[in-house]
Amino acid sequence: MRLAVIGIGLMGGSLALSLKKKGFVSNVIGVDNNLDHQTEALRLGIVDEIRSLEDAIKLSDIIAIATPVNIAEKLLPSVLDLVDQQIVFDLGSTKEAVAQIASAHAKKGRFVPTHPMWGTEFSGPSAAQSDAFENKATVICNKEQVDADALLTVERLYKTLGMHIVSMNATKHDIHVAYVSHISHITSFALANTVLEKEKESDNIFELASGGFDSTVRLAKSNAATWVPIFMQNKENVLDVLNEHISQLRKFKSCLEKENFEYLSDLIENANGIKRILK
Repeated sequence: MRLAVIGIGLMGGSLALSLKKKGFVSNVIGVDNNLDHQTEALRLGIVDEIRSLEDAIKLSDIIAIATPVNIAEKLLPSVLDLVDQQIVFDLGSTKEAVAQIASAHAKKGRFVPTHPMWGTEFSGPSAAQSDAFENKATVICNKEQVDADALLTVERLYKTLGMHIVSMNATKHDIHVAYVSHISHITSFALANTVLEKEKESDNIFELASGGFDSTVRLAKSNAATWVPIFMQNKENVLDVLNEHISQLRKFKSCLEKENFEYLSDLIENANGIKRILK
């Protein structure tokens, strides 16, 4: 099977490496406007060749759109215009907008909206990993509008990667990822800015930051070109969870101001309940 990857960064590069390693695809064609990404992806063996969008689609059996979500939204109609029986799927962190665009296209059945729940704070082809998706979840949205053969192939692809599949409506997907992913990134960005504002001595941050701080702000290293479009597309859901998060922060602030340490303990113990879910 021949795979075209549109966007040869962390996600697209990892997908290509993983599928080649598993033997699911025999050839990977890369599409990317960034010349440095093209060169790096070829050098690292992530892709076998670089082609134009039109040529890549014609020469492929399956096409992965692994660009930032705002670019995927613009690209999808053009990609679907060019396909015949090829299968198209995306890897974006928001699903409602792209699913709506697909639903208005005559070839909507050839598109499978997906979101593999994996990522790191790094970007570009050099960040790609060949075992990235093992034992992770992937969400497939709006299955009812997808052709049976396209759905079967994409499900088989993700199972080959060692992922388990979660089926979900695109609208509900965007609500849930705001809770479990998008708010984590905003919190990390905000915490990093807080520390950078208050702690002017960078040596102190480097020398004194413990594992807890490092793990909390790790996501603050993430690429703005990836995350600003995600926040834009999922604005209402992110605002909803952000308001709740601010409310929770105010509770902790109030406890300290009023020296209400009993309630502070209650808040922490209540938060410990997450251990029942995340073991």
